[in-house]
Amino acid sequence: MLKWLTGKQPIPVWVIKQIDDSLLHLCGQGSIEPQAKRSSVIDALHAGRYEGAVSMANGGLVLNARLFAALVPLEALQLDDQGHAHWNGRHWYVAQTPQRCWTFEGRLVTQRQVLGNQEQLISVEDVSDIRRQVQSAATPGRVNYDPRGVNEHPLIARRDEGDAAERKDTDSGTDKWRGHDD
Repeated sequence: MLKWLTGKQPIPVWVIKQIDDSLLHLCGQGSIEPQAKRSSVIDALHAGRYEGAVSMANGGLVLNARLFAALVPLEALQLDDQGHAHWNGRHWYVAQTPQRCWTFEGRLVTQRQVLGNQEQLISVEDVSDIRRQVQSAATPGRVNYDPRGVNEHPLIARRDEGDAAERKDTDSGTDKWRGHDD
């Protein structure tokens, strides 16, 4: 009751993860607990400059607004029966964005999925760059197994040089010891 009197009741919003040419990657609904006047927060939402926490309705998570492309007040975006959106005077296709993608900071792509008799678009992480890097790194290289280089490292003295120097010190020490006995 107090939130209603102070004008700081939660503002329900549509949470959009990514905006493509004619496609919205839609996470679903969330809400914002305004810290300032409700009207100024709604103005910030319409202008696309809201910064703060977003409570996700179906995930129970609180996430930072910077993770999303847009937070739209419920009345500003309508979904029709075919799952298309009407927002900012435009018609958009909609891809459902699963919870695992909400915090993904890369690009999303879509996959078609049939649920019942209806086909829908689902957002998935774009891993094509990673796949290209793995494929280019997976080309077989050439390794020489040469016994001369097995124990060599540029910062460590060669094993045969170190052994010879050690033997020389030991030999000279032995000679000195023998010299004192004679």
